[in-house]
Amino acid sequence: MEELEDDATEKLKEINEAAEEMFEQKERWTLHVSLSTAIIAVLAAIAGLIGNHHANEAMLERVAAADKWAYYQSKSIKAEIANSTTQMLTAMGKAPAGDLKEKTARYEAEKKEIKDDADKETESSELHMRKHVEFAYSVTLFQIAIAISAISILTRKKPLWFGSLLLTAAGIVFLVIGFLTT
Repeated sequence: MEELEDDATEKLKEINEAAEEMFEQKERWTLHVSLSTAIIAVLAAIAGLIGNHHANEAMLERVAAADKWAYYQSKSIKAEIANSTTQMLTAMGKAPAGDLKEKTARYEAEKKEIKDDADKETESSELHMRKHVEFAYSVTLFQIAIAISAISILTRKKPLWFGSLLLTAAGIVFLVIGFLTT
């Protein structure tokens, strides 16, 4: 009888040890998922911050380009007024003021410089927007990965966690592309 009790006690200890080991393994897995999810959240925050910076810069440079194009138009109007005035005075047989031709030439020279500046602002704005789009893709993938990580903990399904890690890798690719976009 004592032998049976000793065997039962030993079996019970083995079962308890196995249960404790399984519990520790599950706790380690949960810890890994939690830590990876925290890292993904940090990556999402960084990508979001940088992406928003590029969106803001794109908008500011687009506004600056629009201002320069408006200035370009004002120079075009001034040049046309000076040119028309010269033509009208010549048609009426009167000599145009000497500075009208100089003004027209000056306005045309200024227009070229203003156009170049406006084009540079537009190009820079477009570059910032391209970078923003890449970072936005990255943020989206990171957010989906975080959601799937949470689902994997709730359902205790490792394949979901591995899927979230794959999405994280894809998000990192877009993050790198965002930095390398020129």
